[in-house]
This record gives sequence, C-alpha cells and structure tokens, in this order.
Amino acid sequence: MPQQPRLPLPYRPEAAIVARHLQALAGALDWAAAAPLARPWVQAVRNNPPPFWAMESLLKEYPISSAEGLALMRLAEALLRVPDAETAIALTADQLGRADFDGASDAMMARLSASAIALSKKFLPEDGQSSIMSKLGARTVVAATLRAVQLLGRQFVLGQNIGEAMKEADGARKHTPGLRFSYDMLGEGARTDADALHYLASYTHAIESIAARADKTGACEQNDGISIKLSALHPRYEETQHARVLAELVPRVWGLCELAARANINLTIDAEEVDRLELSLDVFEALAALVAQQQPQWQGFGLALQAYQTRSLELISHVITLARRYRLRFMCRLVKGAYWDSEIKRAQELGLPHYPVFTHKHHTDVSYLACAQALLAAPDAIYPQFAGHNAGTIAAIIQMAARNADVRRAGPPQASTAPSGGSDVHEVTNVGAASTFELQRLHGMGEGIFREVLKNPQIACRVYAPVGAHRDLLAYLVRRLLENGANSSFVHQLADESVGMDQLLTSPLHMAPESSLPLPPLLYGPGRPNSEGLDLTVESMRAPLFAAFTTVQVPGVPEFDAKLAASAVQTGASSYQKWSKIDVAERAATLRRAADALQQQMPAFCALLVKEAFKTWGDAVSEVREAIDFLRYYANEAERIMAPIALPGPTGETNELRLTARGVWVCISPWNFPLAIFTGQVAAALATGNAVLAKPAEQTPGVAWEAVKLLHAAGVPEGALQLLHGPGETVGAALVAAPGIAGVVFTGSTQVAKIINRALAAKDGPIVPLIAETGGINAMLVDSSALPEQVVDAVVQSAFRSAGQRCSALRLLCLHEGIADKVVAMLRGAVQELAVGDPAELATDVGPVIDREAFDNIQRHLQRLGSTSKVLPALAGRAQNAPDSIANQVLPSAFEVSSLTEVKDEIFGPVLQIVRWGGEPQKVMAQINALGDGLTLGIQTRIDSRAQALAAAAHVGNIYINRNMIGAVVGVQPFGGEGLSGTGPKAGGPHYLYRFCAEQTVTVNTTAAGGNAALLSGT
Repeated sequence: MPQQPRLPLPYRPEAAIVARHLQALAGALDWAAAAPLARPWVQAVRNNPPPFWAMESLLKEYPISSAEGLALMRLAEALLRVPDAETAIALTADQLGRADFDGASDAMMARLSASAIALSKKFLPEDGQSSIMSKLGARTVVAATLRAVQLLGRQFVLGQNIGEAMKEADGARKHTPGLRFSYDMLGEGARTDADALHYLASYTHAIESIAARADKTGACEQNDGISIKLSALHPRYEETQHARVLAELVPRVWGLCELAARANINLTIDAEEVDRLELSLDVFEALAALVAQQQPQWQGFGLALQAYQTRSLELISHVITLARRYRLRFMCRLVKGAYWDSEIKRAQELGLPHYPVFTHKHHTDVSYLACAQALLAAPDAIYPQFAGHNAGTIAAIIQMAARNADVRRAGPPQASTAPSGGSDVHEVTNVGAASTFELQRLHGMGEGIFREVLKNPQIACRVYAPVGAHRDLLAYLVRRLLENGANSSFVHQLADESVGMDQLLTSPLHMAPESSLPLPPLLYGPGRPNSEGLDLTVESMRAPLFAAFTTVQVPGVPEFDAKLAASAVQTGASSYQKWSKIDVAERAATLRRAADALQQQMPAFCALLVKEAFKTWGDAVSEVREAIDFLRYYANEAERIMAPIALPGPTGETNELRLTARGVWVCISPWNFPLAIFTGQVAAALATGNAVLAKPAEQTPGVAWEAVKLLHAAGVPEGALQLLHGPGETVGAALVAAPGIAGVVFTGSTQVAKIINRALAAKDGPIVPLIAETGGINAMLVDSSALPEQVVDAVVQSAFRSAGQRCSALRLLCLHEGIADKVVAMLRGAVQELAVGDPAELATDVGPVIDREAFDNIQRHLQRLGSTSKVLPALAGRAQNAPDSIANQVLPSAFEVSSLTEVKDEIFGPVLQIVRWGGEPQKVMAQINALGDGLTLGIQTRIDSRAQALAAAAHVGNIYINRNMIGAVVGVQPFGGEGLSGTGPKAGGPHYLYRFCAEQTVTVNTTAAGGNAALLSGT
C-alpha cells in the first residue's frame, strides 16, 4: 500500500479552488443552453405538486426554520425510540406544544397540535402530577403522534427489511419501468464489534437477496445494488487506527465484494467524513487490488464521492488513476455531501487554517459540475452516477454528457477540445439509448422533478433507498431533512413559489467566489486570533510532532529551597514595582509575543507533554492551543478592564474608577494540565501587572520550566516571574505562608484547597484572595429520549480519555432505567475497543496515570468498589503493548452502584460509577446537588424544556447538554465550579482578571482650583 499522500491538504484557500473548478468547466458547459431544459420540469412540479408527505410538499407546509418543522424533525428523531410512556408524553408535549399547526392542510397534524397545546399546559415535566384523565388524554395524543412519525418514516425508508424493500421496488417499477435501486441498510456507525458484525450480517443477507433476482450475464449497472458504510463495519474506523482497520475491515468488506461480484450487482462504498478520506482510499485500493486479482470481470465496485469537499476534483483524478492502474471500471456516485455542518464545526474547533468543504452553496454547485465533467470524460475508467435533485444541475449534466459523447464520436484528434456554442434543448436531451451514466435520487425526495425528467426514456435513474426499522432511521432522516430543508437548497426553494424561475435556475458559474464564514483562525474576530491546531489524521501535519519527539528532552529543573521563600517574595515585590507601572498595552503585547512563540514551538511543547506528562498526542495539541488562547485572551481582557472608567457625579468634581495590580501572587498549578493551567494562572497575574511566584506540580516541572523561559524571552522580567519547583508540602506551604504575598491561585484537590484556605486565614496582616479550582464528582444525567450512540460517545470521551485525569471528567453516569441495559452493553463494547498503552503511539486512546501514588490510590478505590458494587466485566480496552510494559497503566473500568448516596469520593482516573434511575429527573438533580460538588454536569435529553429546567436547578459551574463534558475552550466555555469544586471566578472568562486587581476610585474637586469653568460659561 503506498504511503505517500494521494491528495493535497484539505485545508486550502477556497476562492482559488473555485477558480480552478470554473476553469475546468470552461467550454464544457453552456448553462444558458441547459437551463431551458429545466424550466418545464420546475413548472410542472409547481403546477402538479407531489403528495403531502413528499419532501417538497412537506417543506412547503412546514419549513425546517419554523417551529412546526423543527417539532416534526425532533419528534422524528427521537419519539420512536423512547421506551417509557412518561418520557414519550413529555417529549410530545414539549415539541408539539411549542408549534402551531392550525390551518395546516394536513388535518391530522392540526388535530394533534390542538391536543398538544392543551397537553403542554398540563403535562410538561415540571408542572407536577396530573389527573388520570390528563394522562389518558396524553397517551392518546402520543399514540397519534407516533402514527404520524411512522407515516413520515415510511416516506423515506423503502422497507423495514430487504424483502419488504424489494417488494416496494417492484411496485415502483410498475409505474416507472427500468427504475434501478441501491439499497442502503441503515447503520450510521458501529460503536462495538457486536454492532459491526450485526451490520455485516445485514449487508450479507441483503446482497444474497438481491443476488437471487439479479441478471448474472447482463450489464452490471442494469441490476439493483447495495451501498455500505465502512464505519458501520468497524467500531474504530479512524485514521489513528489505520493498521488495525486494514487488517480487520478489509477482509470483512472483501467477503461482501465477492458475493456482489458473483451476483453481478453494484456495491458502492458510501462517503464518510473528511478525516476518514485517506483511510477510505487505502481500504478502497486494497479492495480494488483484490478485485483485479480475483474478480477482474466485475464492473460493479463503486465509491461515493462528495463534491462539497475542496479536494473533490483531485479525488476523482486519483480514483480514475486507480481504475486504469488495476484495469477496472468503477461505479462512482457523485453526491454534494452529507456532513457539512459537522465538517465546519470540526475545522473551527481544531483551529485549522481553512475549511475542508466549501462554505457557500454555489461553490459546491460549481464543484459538483466540475466533478461531473471529469467523470464523464473518463468512460473507460468510470461509470458515473449523479445523485441530486437540483433541476438545473440535472440539465447541465445531460448537456455535458451529450457534448462528451459528441467529442468521442468525433474521434481521437478532437478528443481534447470541447465544442463551443449553445446546444438547443433537443440536442441536450438526445443522450442516446445506450447511456453511459445514470441519475440518482433519494427515496422520498425529488420525486416531482424526476417524474418529469424520466419522461425521456433514454435517461436511466437509480433510487438510493434506505432499508431498516423506522426507529433506526433517526440520524439518516434528520440529516436529509436538514440538508433539503435549508433555505439555500433547491428542494426548499422549489417548494417556495415566491422564488422566481430565473432565481431558482441561476447559474452558479457566474457568481463571484466568496466565503460565507470567517476562517477558523478568525473565529473570535480580528482582535483575538484563534490558536492554530493540527489535524492528526493528516500525515504531513502530524509529522513535525513525531520529529520533535525524537529530539526533545525533559529538562532537569533544580528544586527551590523552601527556606528562601521570603527572599523570593522580596524579589517579586521589587520587580512588581516596575512591572505594574508598565502600560497595560505593553504588558499585553508581551503576552501576545509569548503566544506567537508558543504557536511556533507547538511540536516541541507537544512532545514534551507526551514525554513528561504522558499525554496522548491529541491531548497534547489541545493543551498547547489552550495555553496560547489563555495568553491572547487575558492580554485582551487586561486592556479592556484596566482602562479607567469615568463615573457620574455632581458638578465641580470628576470621579474615576481604576483597577490596579495587587502585588506578588503565588500560582500553584497541577500536573494534569502542566502547560495550559500553569500558563493561564501566570498570564492572568502578569497581564494585570502583578508579579508571580509559580509553583508547578512536582511531577511536571520541565513543561513549566520551558514555559517560563518562553515568557522571559518574550519580555517578562525574570523577577516578575520566578519558577519555584518543589514539593507542595514544603515549597508550596512556605510560599502560601510567606508574608507579603498578595493572593494565591490554586488548581488541584479540594483537600489541598482547604489547607491553603486555612493557612491564609491564620496569617496576620492583610486578608488576601484565594482563587481555587478543584475537582468534583461530575455527573451526567441521561433520560430515555437521549440517543444511545451519542450518549456512549460522550461517556467514553468524558470518562476515559486522558485516562480520566481531568477536573471535568465524568465520574457518575445516571441512566434512565428504560435505556440502561442498552447503553451499558454498548458502553462495554465501546470501551473494549479503546487502545490502551504508550501515549507516544498515535493509536493510543488511554495512557497511564501520572505516577505510582496516583496508581495506588486508584487501586484502593477499585478494590473497594469491587467488593461493594456490581462490576461491569470485560471493560478493559485493547492493550497496545505488553501488559506490564507501561508503568502505572490503569485499565478503564466501570461499576454499577445502587444509589447516588453510595458515591462518596472523586476517583481521579478512568473509573466510572453508574446508577439507574426512574421517575422524575428533578429528584435525581437534587441528589446530584446534594453531593456538594459543582464543577461539570452533562445532560442528555431531547426534551428541550427538561434540559433547561435541569440546568436551572443545577448548582454547577459548567453544564453541557447533548455533548461530552470535557475540553472547555477559553472565552467560549469559561471554566470553574462552586461548592466543593472551587471559589470562582471562572478561568478563561470575562470576570477572571478582576480578582487579580484592586479597585481604586479617584475623585478630584475641580472647584478647588477656581470653580467649574464649563458650568460658569454655560457650555
């Protein structure tokens, strides 16, 4: 398998790529000639709209942007899977109660809405108990809503099993002879190997069923086929698990390919997210090589290609090269793309230089057309399949196909020159009986347009048809609704008669290239650059990290003599007198220089974090970025808050409020974030003009040492920032007790925070502030409307990544009893797939804990829980190294406890406690509050009002709804808790720097110098 990159970087300037795509289309497409073909199709659909439940009519009636459309989408996504009546009632009341279907053409929805509005006033969860009659009425409304959602599901899922789907396909062919189908067995991605084997069996059965009726001797494209998702066939279909995927997944998929090849049917590998593209190509090429060796006559092996990716044209070129290399002909399904919002969010979260997908719809349209032309131009290598519902795009494809056919008929000498000039409508519709391409549409969508297009019998069409139980369609259906319901989508605009024909069929070729979104580096505006990140799935982006790892050494840091604490304070106080007088803008500039330097030295600092703190590479990159963000954010905040504020007052005087530095601060940082938290504490104190005595964790002084050197090089005086390394009980205690310190900022355990608090309270002299951020028994509350796959993803990330060594890590999972068995089983299987071992290996998910003391402490908790709680067996993950080769490795583990009252202590490692609950979620929330901790809380529910009510009732600093609970971003999710979890204010938030400052009001009596001249002069 070749190791060199097949494609360019996915993060490149968008406008330049669009320009190249336009150049590729020059002479190949005449939009002005193609658009007239689409006009009668559009008009016919508007004159004779599809049935109510078809996508076009549904969007016209209930746009996704409306409360009604959103209610339908949320109910379709969640209601069918809710196992208990109480939650189903609450969900229905929550969603339908906020919508208004009065006047809807669908009488059932109008009746449901009227009932739900009344119901929502009586039976929303927070409204207490309702009467038996109310409950009976509620169940009636829920039953009717379930029927409505099931009806919606039947419109977009061809059948609940392959037999039912094939029967429906036969019925469709009676109305549209020659219609082809590609069956998509619903499966959005396996979390466990059991899930993957289940999907494999489903695919196998489907292929065998299709094969029984396939024409074994005719053209492969004439038969029905199947689409498969690689992520459904392997629980760790990720670039970081590259070797394992090739070893385990390729044989599974090859078994399916052999069945399809023997049956002469099409098997298409569906498109995945951008970060899996290179991996998909490796799998695809490995399979192509097997096809060439063992089934060379088969022309049904295919791949779905996404035009919204900025590398789409290069991807097609690569696939064509593969086809010619292995002397095969691939079926290529061209789609516009299905994960746009996720790709945008990922690029922003990772701080990547550009987006991997186009940010404007007409850019994607241009890319689609350029990709279509490239596919049509390679008939020896590709059988193109064009998926989409845009009438203008379909007309353009038909025109380009006719032109390519003309070029081929003209012979080799003219093959490289596309004809110019406009073809009339007759010419572009004359595709030819032996078409070399096909159109595709989604089942339940685009039916109106294709009803008109397929009046031309020369055009072939395949229906991409989901197959599966209605409760399994959730993620698929909602994604389709969102894509086609977007205001810019053709399907949405087709249903909107206020959009004129010319606007609907506007050529994307003549729109200026532009970006509709700020680039990820500008996410927070021009005044604060987003820290630049790395995509570890891209080999060229991660290579500098591995190179740095071979050269970086953990520096030896001399221990500070605790007896010299008073001297260190004196040195800091002397430097403070000068540093605090420097203008805040200059101090801020110093921090920004440090941020820029840290950005440039990211590989070295990442390598140091892996070596000294045993961070995985992903965690290391995130931590360096967080430190950069702290430096820039606090630089901006200092300039903002330290500007004097003029206050109102009586005539003859001025009043001004100022903030001033306090003096010398002691900053005590932890080992679990030895760079980010260390830098954040230090930067906050320095930005506000204070001097710093920085006491890093004993386990990670090397990271702190390098950070201090970087800050000194950026311009921070050595006296204003001193690194004092040593044990907490000696050096830390001496610094806290030293006379003359102005404040203490501490991150660590609650126990140590209490010791510091008592030591400060016992001192004579000024009362100094303490900023303490401690941990806690962080809980996640999950009700039965939550999506189990989403819950498991969030739990695995929150409880076990970083070896559970985050202040914010999930410690207590509260599962509704209705879904507990399913979630626990899925969680067990997902954790078994985690890679445990050496953090320097890219594949590792869970590295060791920090030291032997931490290891032994966790083992004591494990022994206690093993004797008092139900142990979830086989929850260990996959060892990447010999079991005893990694010191202090704690395997992920979980225990079921009978009640929340049994959860006593925070276990700072990859250990999760699970409790089941039923009844009212507010009571569970009260029990969580009673634990006394208050750092992070997760809420997983599809009931919006419930989520907000629980959040309002929680005594917690950071609340995360329907996502993981870790990874707070500076300035986005200010971090800090209450109760046993800290004093506040929140780090990385707009109130943090105030605690490092003293307030000073200056009043000047202007009348003392002759009176108020302005008042006397009347101005």
